[in-house]
Amino acid sequence: MAAVGALALARWPRLVAASRPLHVGPPSWAGHNRWSKVKNVKGPRDTARSRLFQRLSLMLRTAAREGGPDPALNAQLANVVEQCRAKNMPKASIEAAIHGAERSAAAAARLLYEARGPGGSALLLEVLTDNPRRSQQDVRLILTRHGSVRGAPGRRGPRTRAPGAEPGAGARRGTMAEGARHGFEQKGVVRVGPRDLQGHPVSLEAALEAALEAGAQDVCPDEEEEEEEEPALKVGEEGGGPADAGFAGFGFICETSALRTVRERLEASGLRPLSAAIEYLPRDRVPLPEGTREQAERLLQALGDCPDVVRLYHNIQ
Repeated sequence: MAAVGALALARWPRLVAASRPLHVGPPSWAGHNRWSKVKNVKGPRDTARSRLFQRLSLMLRTAAREGGPDPALNAQLANVVEQCRAKNMPKASIEAAIHGAERSAAAAARLLYEARGPGGSALLLEVLTDNPRRSQQDVRLILTRHGSVRGAPGRRGPRTRAPGAEPGAGARRGTMAEGARHGFEQKGVVRVGPRDLQGHPVSLEAALEAALEAGAQDVCPDEEEEEEEEPALKVGEEGGGPADAGFAGFGFICETSALRTVRERLEASGLRPLSAAIEYLPRDRVPLPEGTREQAERLLQALGDCPDVVRLYHNIQ
């Protein structure tokens, strides 16, 4: 027996001579198992998709209640249906939301909130809700938590400043709310997909030519939104359209009165319209330093997660 022990010590000195205590516990699993991927990737993606479909359903019910359930006779409803299809919302969910407008007890209210974010940035929030009091409290809480104070919906008032404070000090802290709407102008915006009706990538040159023919004032590439909200709009092929993974199509800007005409002409030229709506575009962009920009991004993310905020506009560069 002693000979066997000596032989083991000679052949495996590190294993036999080690005198560290042995701890027995439950097995530790690697961090790359399938459940971790489902929990950390698919879970948040499904949550964001569900939140998006909830907003679109409310927009469908409101449009159907205001103009009727037939998209052929209701331009606003037809536009929302296009947005739903672009977001890959199931057809059954679209039809259920339209038919549910007749059974809904209360009509949703449209509100426009003005706010100032970090660094003096201006924010406009389009809110669609069936409970204005609840939405007001939710938006106020988000803005307060991130150093911004909400302005009254649909109302513009004088800018207030604490006694003895320097002009612009409130803007640096992000505490002023009134007057943010003056930094924006209403324009018609037609957004088209990165591929035309034939499935070919749309280049910037082709988009500019289509803008001239359709009577649009300007055209600019659209940046990709969150992956969970825009899974079908990623473009990464070379030759034709931009190969940037963040490219989601083009936005054609026009006067509000020409919105419908520009959309019809763009579709007639072979492009694939995704939406056509009146939006608030900033007159000037505000550059922010790194630390302030991170704070503003957290604020925008929190507002985007609010289910009652259907559109969010800002003037951050």
